[in-house]
Amino acid sequence: MKRLPYNSPVTVLALETSCDETAVAILRGNDSRYELPASEVASQVAAHEKYGGIVPEIASRNFAATSGPGLASSLMIGASIAKGLAIGLCKPYLGVNHLEGHLLSPFFNIEKGGGNDIKPHLSLIVSGGHTMLVLVRGLANYQLIGRTVDDAAGEAFDKVAKMLGLGYPGGPKIEKHARGGDPKRFDLPRSMLGSENFSFSGLKTAVRYLPKVAHLDEEMLSDVCASFQQAIIDVLVAKTLAAAQKYRVNLVTVSGGVSCNQELRSQLREACRRKGIEFKSAEPWLCTDNAAMIAFAALLRFQAGFHSQLTGEIDPNLALV
Repeated sequence: MKRLPYNSPVTVLALETSCDETAVAILRGNDSRYELPASEVASQVAAHEKYGGIVPEIASRNFAATSGPGLASSLMIGASIAKGLAIGLCKPYLGVNHLEGHLLSPFFNIEKGGGNDIKPHLSLIVSGGHTMLVLVRGLANYQLIGRTVDDAAGEAFDKVAKMLGLGYPGGPKIEKHARGGDPKRFDLPRSMLGSENFSFSGLKTAVRYLPKVAHLDEEMLSDVCASFQQAIIDVLVAKTLAAAQKYRVNLVTVSGGVSCNQELRSQLREACRRKGIEFKSAEPWLCTDNAAMIAFAALLRFQAGFHSQLTGEIDPNLALV
């Protein structure tokens, strides 16, 4: 990696098409000061809601430039358009890892900048398809600590919400019903607490076999949602704090769609405070899929001297590290 000899302002056009959303953003500036003239997201929630989850064929037909991970059909469309624009306008092209966009998003701050304060920390990325802990030593210097071995937390939220007849997306639906519920009413499993990896499929199954789960009154529904939500939060908080202490970092960040959950943020923030660890979270609008976080990651990488080949292929299973 060779850093550019200057830090002059650049303009980045970013496309985010890794799954069911189509997003575009324009970011202008350098790694310490920038402005966001435009950031738009075309949502497909309504198209997928009746199916209780994302249907890949519908996602690609509705038009979906991250290079991965994600749905191959959606990634291919977005990356092809980005490469075409780069060729036509004689501009450099950067293929950005979708997960790096999430990982860096807690440092995205229009008013204060943020590219220069990415210090070593532990990152919890928790989204629809990913639950992972990453040790960050600096830009593009990442070590995967733990990841889900089956369902990600977001998938568990969606599947349990569908099971309870709450609809899609599941996270906000369960969070809403959990308010006022008793998180201790149902004793649900906290799996793999002795490991740095995650597993939520057993928790989903445990909810399925709760008595009368198919015929819940409003009070019991709230208690089920609160108990399920707390089981996920307990695992995320415990593993994040354990890893932060093991690797001796003084900063924990959280990002990804599930991190919009206010109870998760509150409990993780409080757990960090008790241990004397700084806590930083991405702003809610940056947590779900968007192109602003991709533009931010691209700007930092460009300023640091990174670029991508136009011949590079998309990778639906692209790993962060």
